[in-house]
Amino acid sequence: MIHVVGAGLAGLSAAVALAAQGARVVLSEAARQAGGRCRSYHDSQLDMTIDNGNHLVLSGNPAVHRFLEAIGAQGRLAGPSVAAFPFFDVATGKSWTLRPNDGVIPWWLLDSNRRVPETGIGEYVAIASLMRRHPGRRIDEVLPCKGNLWERFLRPLFVSVLNTPPEESSADLAGAVMRETFAKGGRSIHPRVATPSLAAAFVDPALERLRQLGADIHLGRRLAGLKLQHGKVTSLAFTDGEHALEPGDSVILAVPPWTAQELLPGLTVPDAFCAIVNAHFKLAPLSELPLIVGLIGGTAEWVFAFSDRLSVTVSAADRLVDIDSEVLAQALWRDVAAVHGLPETTPPWRIVKEKRATFAATPAQNARRPSSSTQWSNLFLAGDWTDTGLPATIEGALRSGERAAALASRVTLQ
Repeated sequence: MIHVVGAGLAGLSAAVALAAQGARVVLSEAARQAGGRCRSYHDSQLDMTIDNGNHLVLSGNPAVHRFLEAIGAQGRLAGPSVAAFPFFDVATGKSWTLRPNDGVIPWWLLDSNRRVPETGIGEYVAIASLMRRHPGRRIDEVLPCKGNLWERFLRPLFVSVLNTPPEESSADLAGAVMRETFAKGGRSIHPRVATPSLAAAFVDPALERLRQLGADIHLGRRLAGLKLQHGKVTSLAFTDGEHALEPGDSVILAVPPWTAQELLPGLTVPDAFCAIVNAHFKLAPLSELPLIVGLIGGTAEWVFAFSDRLSVTVSAADRLVDIDSEVLAQALWRDVAAVHGLPETTPPWRIVKEKRATFAATPAQNARRPSSSTQWSNLFLAGDWTDTGLPATIEGALRSGERAAALASRVTLQ
């Protein structure tokens, strides 16, 4: 038997992988719904289903595609058939679109109409230095964090991916993202969003697949403690009672880092975090709008156009979390209205603030990320905060689940 504690995407990934191999899986989640940070819910203020945040994945994210295929949800991602990233400068009113070609050879750099305005090829060539490994170094120690390419593309990209002010972020994590996406050509970076919701794409099909495979699922069941003896976990104390482990049983902790540290006091985990602010506006787009538009010089950073609403995401948003929500909604809507030429009257809105959305992607915090294996032979960790080599992303969370499942299955089979 393998206990998976935590039903966010990391836990779901581990549970699905194990159950598909024929393992007996018990999935326990403290909350009354699965999904963790990638969840959907009916918002009474808007009277509609919304996601807690806007999560973008890319066509070249392999773990995303493996997971969706495993749960039968391959068709639940939507997005353009080309690599196109529209941008809008709030201060000047100018817009442009970054359009890499699909192939690996970046001939698009020769076409000024496909590049960021007023940038030269040499600026893009300089990004190659980021592709190398830079242990312990910050981005600003590797790249000149200035100029049009930085301000109009790289900074918005890195702040969204790393959820940390880019200048102080890990060059290794930024480089890993670039190697896996832009370095492989435009075919790997077609933007994708879950449709019709995060739960419908990633969570509900996973739970249904687990039920089909015979997994035991317990929502609203919190792990209060675990007993460690002779180098292994011997029992789990849930809020509904204690469960003794049999020889060959394993445990995967797929919980937030602060919860993992409470359960395992000697564990080193990231302990600094950055906020994300999302805004949802109940206004269906009146015409065919781009799925996502990047903003330069505004309060908002990315504007998403869904079929029933317009949404905004602001990463590394610690400066915004204490602002009154109504004031914040009005400021964000002004940016949305400017981008899409809409009236400035703010439609019905919902602000979602996550103060500890992800670990701060600095070199110091990256060094605190633990591996999936632990000093206890039958205990493993999963989560985007573990040492995946990637920032705290959906892709990283799913990979961590796959890794923990592989380790747990080896122990169980012994």
